[in-house]
Amino acid sequence: MKLDNASIILFDGNCGFCSKSVLFIIKHDKKGIFKFASLQSEFGKLMLDKFSLEKNTESVVLIKNGAAFQKSAAALKVAKEFTWPLKLLYTFIIIPPFIRDFIYDIIAKNRHYILPKKQVCDLHNTKYSSRFINV
Repeated sequence: MKLDNASIILFDGNCGFCSKSVLFIIKHDKKGIFKFASLQSEFGKLMLDKFSLEKNTESVVLIKNGAAFQKSAAALKVAKEFTWPLKLLYTFIIIPPFIRDFIYDIIAKNRHYILPKKQVCDLHNTKYSSRFINV
């Protein structure tokens, strides 16, 4: 798998909410620009180290153009790549990060109540397996 210019999303592979979010992104990523890896995978751990990010992060991480984005910035940059009308979500970028991230943190802390925790991420065994990094 070639990753030179890929936009990579790292997500919690044990989180039902996160897995559903990945499926939502895949469905709306009409250009197929996003690749995915769980934070718990070897690749995910390597990327966390590479960008000096917290090992036990409760955030989605977007790696794009040699930079890592977390929390609301990552989510909004993903939304920016969607088609109309979901692309409009990116307009929330004008809200100061401390407000966006406060809301993001509330959702992140309660995500296991929204959809139950999973023992193992099974997304890589779906018809979308080519979109996942298994390194």
